[in-house]
Amino acid sequence: MGFYHRHILPTFLDKMMTGNPALDDLRKEALATARGRVLEIGFGTGLNAPHYPREVERVIGLDSNPGVERLARKRIGAASVPIEFQLGSGDRLPFGDHSFDTVVTTFVLCSVSDAADALIEIRRVLAPGGRYLVLEHGLADDAKVQTWQRRLNPVNSAVLGGCRLDRPMSELVTRAGFHFVTMKHFYMAETPRFAGFMTLGCATPA
Repeated sequence: MGFYHRHILPTFLDKMMTGNPALDDLRKEALATARGRVLEIGFGTGLNAPHYPREVERVIGLDSNPGVERLARKRIGAASVPIEFQLGSGDRLPFGDHSFDTVVTTFVLCSVSDAADALIEIRRVLAPGGRYLVLEHGLADDAKVQTWQRRLNPVNSAVLGGCRLDRPMSELVTRAGFHFVTMKHFYMAETPRFAGFMTLGCATPA
């Protein structure tokens, strides 16, 4: 991992993703049904930490970039639920089968090297009756927007740590053996349409 990705990108993404009340509301909505033992993949700088409900027993915040931990520590310390930061990859989770009641990804599946493998791993570590909470941006439902997403992918990926604009998020989740209990698609307000097509939902293993 190079200097840019470890030292500059975490601060850049943190500033880009903070200070937006609408985004905070989406995080709160996405996490509202989190329960018990929680795994958050792509914990980043801890932007979800303030939004976990009291029904959560403990959160393992997993991230592959050691550069985010410094920024995450303040939010971990202020959280109302216990959070433990760990380094690790989403497509090779270092946990046993059925270890968690809830798994969370927010703005993560766009940048993992293999989203399909990550989703298979998520299904593996979920306990029976567990839930997978999803808040992701991805491939739009408009052909013109899709064209721009594919044109901009190389630059977007290079600047934002491998983030792809054109992954069909709900399709990937269902293809991995999940069933959406709740799910909605929408364009996020005040966000360019190529980056703002959202999938928000709760899925369980089918």
